[in-house]
Amino acid sequence: MRKVLIVGAGQSGLQLALSLQAEGYDVTVMSARTPDEIRDGWPTSTQVMMYRALDREREVKLNLWDGAATEIGGIGFNLSPAPGVSAFSFSGAWARPGNSVDQRLKMSTWIELFEQRGGRVIYHSVMTSDLAGLVPMYDLTVIAAGKGEIVELFDRDAEKSSYTRPARHLAAIYLNGIAVPDGVTEPRMRVSLRPGGGEYFHMPAYTFTGPCDVLLVEAVPGGPFDIFTDRPSPAEHLRRLRAMLLEHFPWEGELYGNAEPTDARASLVGAFPMTVRRPYAEVAPGSYVFGIADVVVVNDPISGQGANNAAHAAGLYLKAILDRGDAPFTPQWMQQTFDEFWAHARNSVMLTQMMLEPLPEHAQQVLGAASQFQEIADKFAEVFPNPGTIHEFLVDPDKAAAYVRSVAAAR
Repeated sequence: MRKVLIVGAGQSGLQLALSLQAEGYDVTVMSARTPDEIRDGWPTSTQVMMYRALDREREVKLNLWDGAATEIGGIGFNLSPAPGVSAFSFSGAWARPGNSVDQRLKMSTWIELFEQRGGRVIYHSVMTSDLAGLVPMYDLTVIAAGKGEIVELFDRDAEKSSYTRPARHLAAIYLNGIAVPDGVTEPRMRVSLRPGGGEYFHMPAYTFTGPCDVLLVEAVPGGPFDIFTDRPSPAEHLRRLRAMLLEHFPWEGELYGNAEPTDARASLVGAFPMTVRRPYAEVAPGSYVFGIADVVVVNDPISGQGANNAAHAAGLYLKAILDRGDAPFTPQWMQQTFDEFWAHARNSVMLTQMMLEPLPEHAQQVLGAASQFQEIADKFAEVFPNPGTIHEFLVDPDKAAAYVRSVAAAR
């Protein structure tokens, strides 16, 4: 029986651990926090799992919230060139619904499930210096802890990394009591965009107490939305958010009359640069660790790709490990496995960078056409669960123009 150590208890680490456990592997997970500490802690993400990522969970029977979590049917956009002004808007449908489950609920439940099935969890923070002694005890060590000193083991890939500092300052909060806009017939994500200022995201979600909403502000550093860096309490966070929305996106702010935080630790503030790292690191002569998901590909959440990439990575790594059989997990195998993941993740990085930077003129024309043609709105919405489709109509100006012309001519 092959022995695998997974350091980190997030989406990729626990999904991979539970999947390998089901295949008969001897899996140990190291987590810095217990299930109770996760449940009682601050949020760690604003995850929206789109349907292709949910399929990865369903393949390994980890879709524990299907039927309970609010189904998210797509995503809508509102472009605002000035406070209180809406230039145009559109809403596109996904082929199948996604959902968002508070990771405090999801990860604490998954850890307990892993233990109930006989898995071993060591509740202890892992330092880089610990790994030299740990790694030789296992056939494979996967690093799934995307933050902290341990990530620095993996060298930054300068060719694949375009940023050295955060492009956005992030502020999120979990709320109850937000009203539903007039005319909305199904839950969808909503995005209000301010060129040069930042973005506001509304996401239907599910937490310990049931359905809720997650609100994310992506603020250009130093801009009008960058008002949360002092990490205010959830109550103060909500007060500032509502005031900001009433000024800049009043169609959203007017929905907040009865809003309140879901719990005493309902908010999250942070910032990090998008980074791609080398997939493996040597921690002692001949002993290597293998990075997964956010350890090796860190996306800004503006495109909602982080948790989705983690689910895809866990599924791909699972197959690669099973296909390896009894052969050693060499650095060459690690690089090959990462390259397969990168073939998917590179498109999500491209999508994220496109959203972080001023949109090129041809992409602006596609968005404008999406407000006129539902087919284009739906195709743009599908880019988020299927980032590879970005090449069909958003990257190349000629393809973008030809696509818009073809849709308009068919009407």
